[in-house]
Amino acid sequence: MAKNGRANSAVENQTTGEVLVCFSTSLTNGNAVWQGENPLSQSLPLVILQISVIILVTRLLILVLKRLRQPRIVAEILGGVLMGPSGLGMFKSFSLSLFPYKGIMVLETMANLGLVYYMFLVGLEMDLRTLTRTGRKAVSIAVAGFTVPFTMGTALFYVLQKHETPRESRFGFMCWGTALGFTAFPVLIRILAELKLIHTELGRTAMASAIITELISWVFLALTIALSSSISTILWAGLSTVAFVLVSIFVIRPVIAWIVGRAPEKDNFSEFYVCLILTGVTICGFITDACGVDAIVGAFVFGLIIPNGVLRGVLVEKLEEFVTGLLLPLYFTVTGLRTNVVSTWGKVSFIWFMGVVVFACIAKAVGVLLVSFFYQLPVREGAALGMLLNTKGLLAIVVLNVGRDKLILNDTTYTIMVLVLLSTTIIIIPIINAIYKPVRRFMPYKRRTIQRSKPNAELRMLACIHATRNIPSIINLLEASNGNPRSPICIFVLHLVELTGRASAMLIVHSTNKAGATPSSLGSTASANHPNQSHSDQIVSSFEKYEQESNGTVSVQPLTAISPYVTMHEDICSLAEDKRVAIVILPFHKHQTIDGNMEDSNAAFRGVNQNVLVNAPCSVGILVDRGLGGVSSDNFICRIAMLYIGGPDDREALYYAWRMSGRPGVQLTVVRFVPGQNVVEVEPVDVPNESQGGILTLITDYETEKNLDEEFINDFRLKTVSDEQVVYVEKVVNNGEETVTAIRSMEHNYELYLVGRGQGMVSPLTTGLSEWSDCPELGAIGDILVSSDFASKVSVLVVQQYAGIGPDRDSAMSTPDGSGHRLGGVMHKRMGRDGSDGFEPFVNHGAVDSSSNWKV
Repeated sequence: MAKNGRANSAVENQTTGEVLVCFSTSLTNGNAVWQGENPLSQSLPLVILQISVIILVTRLLILVLKRLRQPRIVAEILGGVLMGPSGLGMFKSFSLSLFPYKGIMVLETMANLGLVYYMFLVGLEMDLRTLTRTGRKAVSIAVAGFTVPFTMGTALFYVLQKHETPRESRFGFMCWGTALGFTAFPVLIRILAELKLIHTELGRTAMASAIITELISWVFLALTIALSSSISTILWAGLSTVAFVLVSIFVIRPVIAWIVGRAPEKDNFSEFYVCLILTGVTICGFITDACGVDAIVGAFVFGLIIPNGVLRGVLVEKLEEFVTGLLLPLYFTVTGLRTNVVSTWGKVSFIWFMGVVVFACIAKAVGVLLVSFFYQLPVREGAALGMLLNTKGLLAIVVLNVGRDKLILNDTTYTIMVLVLLSTTIIIIPIINAIYKPVRRFMPYKRRTIQRSKPNAELRMLACIHATRNIPSIINLLEASNGNPRSPICIFVLHLVELTGRASAMLIVHSTNKAGATPSSLGSTASANHPNQSHSDQIVSSFEKYEQESNGTVSVQPLTAISPYVTMHEDICSLAEDKRVAIVILPFHKHQTIDGNMEDSNAAFRGVNQNVLVNAPCSVGILVDRGLGGVSSDNFICRIAMLYIGGPDDREALYYAWRMSGRPGVQLTVVRFVPGQNVVEVEPVDVPNESQGGILTLITDYETEKNLDEEFINDFRLKTVSDEQVVYVEKVVNNGEETVTAIRSMEHNYELYLVGRGQGMVSPLTTGLSEWSDCPELGAIGDILVSSDFASKVSVLVVQQYAGIGPDRDSAMSTPDGSGHRLGGVMHKRMGRDGSDGFEPFVNHGAVDSSSNWKV
């Protein structure tokens, strides 16, 4: 040993292969490099450098493999293998400097501590209540998907042992079988999200089966640990573990619930409660480790018993990044340091290895296919499901490491299984893309707009909510929408939550009889424990109360969508089509401040709204709340002004306003703008759009649209002529400037403006208005009404009608080539009073007041 014991030495026993390491036990840090000392001879500088290198390599691989659509665990395992004896570790200078024997001991300790807390997070995010709602098909697929690979894995283990190496242990088959039968639920979620299968029937079945398989794997992991000991130890380990689980459920859980209930701040737990829980993790891990079962079992069970609610979300938010971003890569590095591919190739041929990989993939697929045939699933779907359930994760690596630590697996079988798990996970996405290409099923429902909805049928709506401040305005809009016994309203309330950290994209269906949540996708690790759970509970409670007060005229189904903003519109559109709603209501991306100005809530909200406008399978409304939430529910009075210029969007908005006028307390004023004698006709020119972000626009046939407008207006006037709650007026204007002047001259004693977005409509009455538009997604008129210097106390609902609602619509409109074009250029020519040049002026109704240009 070197001077002062600062160096370490290692002696290998040539007979047994064991390595004896000698180093100073008191060595943590020392003198500076300027005194001739090697900083890496001290433990603290060494472990700091190890962590830095590990994180750097892992992050670089994640960045590279993300482009290949590979899950994060592939990069983490590859990073570990790359730094082990199969990669950079082949160079003695690298391995002895960065990963000396004494440094590995400290690294393994930190890695296992990170593993303990990670398993606590896994238990924390798992909702076992979903098991009660799992169907027989998912259970059968899970059992078959575990049993067949376990059996084949056992056979592979003994064949390989007989072929190459002496049998190390009679229980080695448990590790092989469990690792091959395992399905990693968190990794599966990310793969499904990447393939956009998370909301399909295949995705839901895969997730339901995966969580059952994961629980089965936990049982077999505990059995593997116990069976590696003597018979007497197995008995005591089993009894003590069962006792620990019972005490955790019936003693520790109620105590935690009591402590949480006494917390002064239910939405923001103090550091005291968080530290108390984190200490409980280590205590539970110590207990199960002392009982003869690994510490991760105690941490996992402790995570499961934490009561659902805000506390779970707080713990996940505080622990997630530190554990998964810093500590967990250390565990994969330790795994890589144990994996020696070079020495394995000398004992097992590459052909044998590829055979094991193919056999492992086929085993799971065969088991799933057998059950798929029984449930009459298509062969391609069954094969894709089998491949998806081949997804491996951390627990499979843990099983192998436990087997190696317990001397159940030797280095060769351990290395082979690590590479098999890595290979099966890598090939999943390419194989799924090759054998299964889902085609989005067209939902053949006709009532994709309010105008096409039957007057005496249920009106189905989807309202999106970003924050609790959106609740009052949505409720008052529903109140004005005239839900009644003849035509009740079914509203799906979707709370939109941004996906952050390690959580999985998920659609959660809430129960309206309690504030809890139940994931619709069965087996959600995200469950109801997202950080915005308190807001979701408040949303559920508010709409539940409104449903009770509506006396059966309104039914409410609350949901929560957890996804990235860039794909959030997919959840909205998919849900709208699945539920066959007529209109989606979106909150505007700005909210009103105390001084009356509009302020951005979140710039990402605007992108969500624009994407929904492009992809929605039904009509869409964007609600700008500027006091609508302040309307009193007692003696409900809502004055609505509908501004009508023409086109499908205006017809949809007018029909919605017409429905509202049937509710007592709603007063509707319809203002129609008609062209005057000096109007300038505008002809569309299709030009590329370089500034509107691909917002959907349509080219409209003027003649057809004009006729449809006339028919609709005449029908509306005829049926509301004796309705005292409806007032119809016309305003003669010649251009966009006069339209703005006319709107400004109105008495703004309304609670709500209802306007059409005017997609694709290039009207002479709005000429030039879109050139100065701040929010083109609102259309020309909507953007004017939302401007800060205009009617700051009146809310606005901008409506876009679904484009493909039938033959009449198809003949009236044609869609551009989808390359992001819109009507950006216009051509002007003078239009005569007689409607020459093929454009007949709108029919005027009533006498004209020449002094004010108002017609009544």
